[in-house]
Amino acid sequence: MEIAGIISAIVIGTVIGVLGRLIVPGRQRVGILLTIGVGIVAALVGSAIATYFGVGDTKSVDWIEWLIQLALAALGVAALDRSKRRRR
Repeated sequence: MEIAGIISAIVIGTVIGVLGRLIVPGRQRVGILLTIGVGIVAALVGSAIATYFGVGDTKSVDWIEWLIQLALAALGVAALDRSKRRRR
């Protein structure tokens, strides 16, 4: 992966993480840095999953890839929030 790919993954991951946090209902006890981290991981893993299923690189907007990434980010934020609630 080139440096431009890494930078775009960070930017897209940040957006994905924030949108994933907005999808999860209620208040989350997850900090913004963890949210961004979850978004970056969700963007990278979601891209790999979309590529595996052959929907990662289409001629138009990759809506299915974005939906996979958003779902993974929402699941990640919800899982972190749940684990933080159990610790308290």
